Amino acid sequence: MYRSETNNFSILLKNLSDFPKLNLPPAHLHVRQSDDGVMRVYCPLRRRFVALTPEEWVRQHFVHYLTENLGYPGPLLANEVSITLNSTSRRCDTVLYSPQGLKPIMIIEYKAPHINITQEVFDQIVRYNMVLQVPVLIVSNGLSHYCCTIDYAARAVRFLPSIPPYASLSAY
Repeated sequence: MYRSETNNFSILLKNLSDFPKLNLPPAHLHVRQSDDGVMRVYCPLRRRFVALTPEEWVRQHFVHYLTENLGYPGPLLANEVSITLNSTSRRCDTVLYSPQGLKPIMIIEYKAPHINITQEVFDQIVRYNMVLQVPVLIVSNGLSHYCCTIDYAARAVRFLPSIPPYASLSAY
């Protein structure tokens, strides 16, 4: 989201009740309005306050779901991970790393709740995966969540019925 869009969004949404209800468990977020009038949310992975955009609303709830409900270790998750794709700098929304050697094992791409999950969104995460080569991809707009595994040897993609708990990721 561009800075002007972020500022416009923050001006429109003055309290948390204006944010959409997501298809995720409730998350206890630390939100404050900064001196410039922008609502900000504390991101525990980045250890700082960031602008509370619709996409960030989804990201914070989803990360909370992963860590608090599915057992994902927070220290192995990173937000806004920079990659270089075709000489262009890009950012993966969230990457999960393995505890052994900090190898990327999952990419998560978020969209704002009003953005439909389309082929274009899947194309975006697949492009990012050309760089990281992870076995698990997730796309979510906070309302719909899609998770797939990639078997590189069999050249197969399999969609899962739900987001797997961290303990089961070794199967992928």
